[in-house]
Amino acid sequence: MSSTMPPASDPPSAGRSRDPAVRAPKTRMTPEERRATAGLAGIFGLRMLGMFIVLPVLALYAEALPGGRDRTLVGLALGAYGLTQAVLQIPFGYASDRLGRKPVIVVGLVLFALGSFMAAWAPDIGWTIAGRSLQGAGAISAAVLALTADLTRDEVRTRAMAAIGMTIGATFALSLIAGPALTAVIGVPGIFVLTGVLALGAIAVLQIAVPRPDAPPARSDSAGKWGRVLADGQLLRLNFGIFVLHAALLALFVQVPFMLRDGGLTAQRHWLVYLPVLIGSAVLMWPAMMQADRPGRGKPVFVGAILLLLVGQGMLALAGASLWIAVAALLVFFTAFNLLEATLPSLISKFAPPEVKGTASGVYSAVQFLGAFVGAVAGGWLSQHHGPVAVFAFCIALTVLWLAASTTMSAPPTYTNSAYSMGEI
Repeated sequence: MSSTMPPASDPPSAGRSRDPAVRAPKTRMTPEERRATAGLAGIFGLRMLGMFIVLPVLALYAEALPGGRDRTLVGLALGAYGLTQAVLQIPFGYASDRLGRKPVIVVGLVLFALGSFMAAWAPDIGWTIAGRSLQGAGAISAAVLALTADLTRDEVRTRAMAAIGMTIGATFALSLIAGPALTAVIGVPGIFVLTGVLALGAIAVLQIAVPRPDAPPARSDSAGKWGRVLADGQLLRLNFGIFVLHAALLALFVQVPFMLRDGGLTAQRHWLVYLPVLIGSAVLMWPAMMQADRPGRGKPVFVGAILLLLVGQGMLALAGASLWIAVAALLVFFTAFNLLEATLPSLISKFAPPEVKGTASGVYSAVQFLGAFVGAVAGGWLSQHHGPVAVFAFCIALTVLWLAASTTMSAPPTYTNSAYSMGEI
């Protein structure tokens, strides 16, 4: 029997397993987990496409609608979805706990489709606002993420969530390019109809491609979780950050399409700016992204990205009628924006204690959409009453506050083989 045992002096596998530089083999997703992740990422992406794709063209389109020359109303049309998203995100998540994930997601997709069709039909800016509000009423983000958690194991859940996050980023990039291009072919009403049809198609994807959970979702009504999330200084800084990031984005999209038009580009050709800007920003942000998770480098990368965002906004404020300065400013802005958009959810997951990660993510999503609403409305009102300089000043002021708050935050935790440890500041 002793002859079948390995020599005591030769335990190569054990020695390798104790080496901190060697990680355990990565757990693979099962076919069902891959199918669920792909289906839910597709549903999330199709829905976000309907939100984002009109951003680069809606302000110019609204000028031709009755009431559309009021920039305040244009800003409201751009950001109305954010308010209904922010208000209904938590109730939809709660309903998915009580009624099941799939039925709630179906209701949300139907509401989104109805809002899209209403916006396509809208005879004036008021009905466009109503349609965008109804689009946002289909607040299924929390339910989709919860279903993703239901259908994946702990060991692969981060990859599943990352796939959804990458889909959102790709959808945003596609929207800035496809919106102007599609406007030349089917017009903005046609884009709204297309997104409504895609939302209905997403229902079929949900029913056919996404498995049904084996067990009903766990229910928790602990009010203590909300208190912990809302009282955590690190999470408050990050939530303020995503609020500022999306407020600045939507405020700028009240003004930037007019800057490009005044620089000599028709709305149908704006994709000629957005395509190289987005490709260039992805290339430029990648090296910083690779540094963000290294010990001692997370906070400098994060604060540096906020500073770069501020530089991009300042360049836009100084661009005037120069198309080339505006393009360079957008390149700087979107390099910072993409880096921050990618790192903020990761920071939320690192700073939030394990028992309140879901609650922290829900608050984060609600604040993100609220920022989009506030930024669009404030940007529209400022543009209408005080001109472009006031819009840029608003964005710069918010970003300066964020920069000040970020310099006082703790360094993000860094993962070791055994546990999370605080990185060096």
